[in-house]
Formats: sequence, C-alpha cells, structure tokens
Amino acid sequence: MLRLQPRPGAPARCALAFLSARLLSRNSSPARRPPWKSGPRPEARPGGVELFCLREDDLPQARRHEVLFGLAPCALALRASRRDVARLLLLKGGAGSGERAELARAAEAQGIPVQLMQRRELDALCRGQVHQGVCMEVAPLVPKAWPEGSEDWPEEGPAARRLWLILDEIQDPRNLGALLRTAHFLGVDKVITSKRNSCPLTPVVSKASAGVMEVMDVFATDDLPGLLKAKAGQGWLVAGTVGFPGPGIAQSSDVPITSCLEFLWDRSTLLVLGNEGSGLSHEVRSLCHVLLTVLPRRERAPQVESLNVSVAADCSASAEPEPRASQGLRVWIPEVDEEPRPGRERPKGS
Repeated sequence: MLRLQPRPGAPARCALAFLSARLLSRNSSPARRPPWKSGPRPEARPGGVELFCLREDDLPQARRHEVLFGLAPCALALRASRRDVARLLLLKGGAGSGERAELARAAEAQGIPVQLMQRRELDALCRGQVHQGVCMEVAPLVPKAWPEGSEDWPEEGPAARRLWLILDEIQDPRNLGALLRTAHFLGVDKVITSKRNSCPLTPVVSKASAGVMEVMDVFATDDLPGLLKAKAGQGWLVAGTVGFPGPGIAQSSDVPITSCLEFLWDRSTLLVLGNEGSGLSHEVRSLCHVLLTVLPRRERAPQVESLNVSVAADCSASAEPEPRASQGLRVWIPEVDEEPRPGRERPKGS
C-alpha cells in the first residue's frame, strides 16, 4: 500500500485527492505510442524490411564545412580554388574598400555568396580567433596521400640537391602552420607528415601559416619508416633533429650528432622533425644517418632546454653562404672551371 506523507500544514485529504486523480488519469488514458509508429502500418512491399532497418549512419551525409578566417588564408584559398566555398563573410562597415572589397569582388566573380555580419557574429563563428573582419565557410582540406614507392624526381647528380621536410607526429596546429610557412619561404621541395598522431590541416594551421597551407601541397603517409628506407636506398641522406646533446641522448643513440654549423648539405636530404614533446620516435631515429642539433649560446635555464620545433626547422633548413653567420645548413657548391670575364683577372693560385 502506498503511503503519502502530507506536507506540513496541508490537509491530508488534499494529498489523497491529488493521488487519486493521478491514478485515475493514468489508468484511463491509452498507452502512448512513439510518433513514428502512429497511423496505419504501411503495406508490405519488396525491400521494405531492409529499408526499415537501414541505419541513419548508412545514409550519405551532407558535406561538412569549417570556418576559415583571416585575410591571407581566405584570399589564397579563393585564388587556389582547392576548396569548395559556401560563402564569404565580411565585417559590416569594413567591406567597402581595400583588401576586403577586392576579396568580395573575387568571390562574386566565382559565384560565391557574400554576406555582411556584425563583429560579434564573426567572433562566435571563429571562436574568438583573430579574423581581421574576414571569414569563409569552406570544405575541409586534407593532406594528399603519399603513394608508396613513388619517384617524383629523375636521377640526380651531386649538384642537384633536393630538400624534403618530414614531420613525425607534429600535433600543435600553430607549430604546423609555422613549419609550412618556413618551408615555403625557404624553398623546401616537399612536406610529408605522418598520418598517425599528427595535427590535421585546420583553419588554425592555415592562419598560422599566413595562408601558405592553401597553396602548398602537404602529403601524408602511414608508413614513415618505409619512406625513409626507400629514399635512403636511392642515395638520399636522412637527417634527423634532436635537442642539444646531453648525456641521455649521447648514451641512447648510435647515430652521430652534429651541429648545424658543421653539417655540409651536399646531396638530396630528408630533414626529419619529431614530436614537440617526445621528439623523434625510436624507429625513425634509428633510420637517420645523422642527427642535427642547434647549439645554445648561453647556459640553459630549466624547462628551456630546446627550441620550438618550428624555430628549429628554420635554423636547420636555412642555407647561408657564410656558415658562421647563422646556424643554417652549409651548402656544398661544386667547383666549375670557367674562363675569366673580360677585364677580370683570375685570382692567384687558381
């Protein structure tokens, strides 16, 4: 038997009357049916059971869009035409002249809708990122799959030096963007990332790269060690990167460690950068022919024992005519016998 404790100060008969009304209404009302089961059952037809059991996940999904932000990423994405663009969003009151006006005209020329929005709306769309009054709804950009065993370059002599940047599990989007910007500026021939535990090509990466991600091909492979072995078999040098060599690194690695100041770039090279926290994986490090490091110029403070990965890439990949002017790669230039120009004597001893 159900006992109901009345609220202090309330008559017991009121509580009993309320309970009786609830019980009567529950017993007298018919059982509720889900909305999708209301109405007469459809007649049986061929394939009806299979269609009824078809899960929603099996249906084709609408193409997902993301919000690209910033003047340079949006302008370069429009110019490259590598993404499907749904609409261009501009700050209201600031689209009448300058770069935003040019961007709007370029979008309209491609048949892309242009919409003016308030700043708070743009802030909400890009989640507080610095958008410079320009956002664009676009389809995601994904790395190109790196085909195994592919050979992009013909056979090369000593003077034909290629530099590929290999990224082993880079996870921070701003680091990845800075790496792409540096690689593009310094003329790196190709960028290949590992598919596993790597940052995707997000709008934050595009903004950090100043839009370089929109125009530069980025490849991804699920067999990074296989790629290193294949290129090493073709005569390429595999150069990894490590922090300043300490006792732990020296004892745990059989690969020689050298300063970027002493490294001589005389053939095609794979420059491999590792994860921000753990560095190169053990398997990848064991496949390197040499490990490059950037020497500090002062005593290192705790927790400041190495450079940011994007800064280390800048130091490792930059080529300078004078090796001691910076910690970049020294470039080997083959000697060429040539006749002295008119009015110019050949130096003594040559």
